Amino acid sequence: MDLRRILSYVRRCVADYDMIREGDRVAVGLSAGKDSLTLLCALAAMRRFYPKHYTLSAVLVDMGFPGGVDLSGVEDLCRTLGVPLHVVKTDIYTVVFDVRKEQNPCSLCATLRRGALHGKAVEIGCNVVALGHHFDDAVNTLLLNLFYEGRIGCFQPVTDLSRTGIRMIRPMLYTPEKEIRAFTQKERLPVIKSPCPADGNTRRAEIEQLVRDLERNNRGLRYRIFGAMQRAELDGFREVPGGRRIPAPPVDKPDNGAKKEE
Repeated sequence: MDLRRILSYVRRCVADYDMIREGDRVAVGLSAGKDSLTLLCALAAMRRFYPKHYTLSAVLVDMGFPGGVDLSGVEDLCRTLGVPLHVVKTDIYTVVFDVRKEQNPCSLCATLRRGALHGKAVEIGCNVVALGHHFDDAVNTLLLNLFYEGRIGCFQPVTDLSRTGIRMIRPMLYTPEKEIRAFTQKERLPVIKSPCPADGNTRRAEIEQLVRDLERNNRGLRYRIFGAMQRAELDGFREVPGGRRIPAPPVDKPDNGAKKEE
């Protein structure tokens, strides 16, 4: 998996939704996970050829985890890409886990991180914040909202935040997670495993596992769900011009008598 394939997804998504406009100052919300690091690499490379010129910065919200996190690999990557890195020190961990003692910490944590990210983006003069949500995230979010909140909804591809003047974009909505994982492994990106105590023990993790289980006997399920979101124009999603489905669903290979892998 090379960068060109990632760029094919990202460029098409950015163009379809007019995410980046001439003269934009884009801040990538960096968590040091595989998704945001891949997005950073893609947008850094895309500066060379995208017809609309933009500048790029990276903003990393330090949650204040006990013992801290080694960011040297991320700092090296940003220097290599020619992207300035801004680290925002916070006490979000203390507020969420020690003061509030949240049993379901994700919502409060996300709100606090978002506030810190947007505040720094405004401070450094950026008008666009790019987040690393991908194709699988969109499908899982739809099901998460349906199962646990009783509503049909998802995050938007593009969101204009009137209070801060920021446009929030998600350029990897067409990019399947498996391709992001392959890219980060091949390029040996400095991915930092989340030290959050709730990591892997959330409702979102349960939905991810459910979708994997369902897709074993329903090949292409994620693609059909994503296509339904596009056709319904749910929360700003829309069908791809020309009727093409992005990303393309997997192609079933002919069954030559081989045992089906589970």
